Amino acid sequence: MPQNIAIEIDHVVHVYGQHRALNGLSLSIAPAEIFALLGPNGSGKTTLFRLLSTLIPVQDGAIRIQGYDVVRDSAAVRRRIGVVFQAASLDRKLTVAENLMHQAHLYGISGRKLRQRCEEALSRLGIEDRAKDLVETLSGGLRRRVELAKGLLHSPRVLMLDEPSTGLDPAARLQMWDYLRELRDTEGVTIVLTTHLLEEADKADRLAILDGGQRVTLGKPAQLRSEIGGDTISVETEEPAKVSELLAKEFACDARVIEGYVRLHLADGPKQLSRVAEICGPRLQSLTLGRPSLEDVFIARTGHRFRTEERVEHVA
Repeated sequence: MPQNIAIEIDHVVHVYGQHRALNGLSLSIAPAEIFALLGPNGSGKTTLFRLLSTLIPVQDGAIRIQGYDVVRDSAAVRRRIGVVFQAASLDRKLTVAENLMHQAHLYGISGRKLRQRCEEALSRLGIEDRAKDLVETLSGGLRRRVELAKGLLHSPRVLMLDEPSTGLDPAARLQMWDYLRELRDTEGVTIVLTTHLLEEADKADRLAILDGGQRVTLGKPAQLRSEIGGDTISVETEEPAKVSELLAKEFACDARVIEGYVRLHLADGPKQLSRVAEICGPRLQSLTLGRPSLEDVFIARTGHRFRTEERVEHVA
């Protein structure tokens, strides 16, 4: 694997019965990069996370992490990755230190090295004073920090986080992101996270948007938004098909009907609002204007809204 690639995903296919959770997915992730896998529920990101963390075997295609194949070299891969799952993995009846101790034993860490690693992990996350506290007494944000400490005990080169903001309040989310950037900048750790939160993916260095088991786009958040071109205008009307036709003709643009609303992108959006309202006439119910978002990117690539409602996520 080239030195500028930490993770390589090569034409991966994964099937559950008749359902293709991943359909020929390919992408690469650079060292010391915070990379987000963004997609609505059911997009395939959870399946990909399980493959990356060696929880389920690759059916077709290949995945290499730090140059090691996740199937042939799974033990080597596990030594090099830290994994923080969405579901809590802490024993609530044990103390913070006891949870870390048992995790360290899984990697053969003991004695002075164990004590040193535990102290370092707790200190880096600002929870050294909670080492003797029972996990069940901690807030959701503190528990998430302990989960991160567990994942970092063996000094992994790649840290993988599944929906890392789950259960965190806004302040705890900001603290988590500050720490992830510190890991990237000071220790060169590659960080991969899955999320269905648009604002979280916007914080990543790069992201891949998944839908229906495929990669629909890839790039830096600002770059992807800039490709939309212009401001986003959303029109509420009882005659979306007619309004879409009129606006597309007037502005020579793609005016799409998305769930009953007409959406279009125009340069100098604020200056165009009065003309849009004039063309809509009595059909107009409301107008909204905004800068292009990652949801606009998703809509442009897929033709439908970014849905976060629960959808079937197949489990091996």
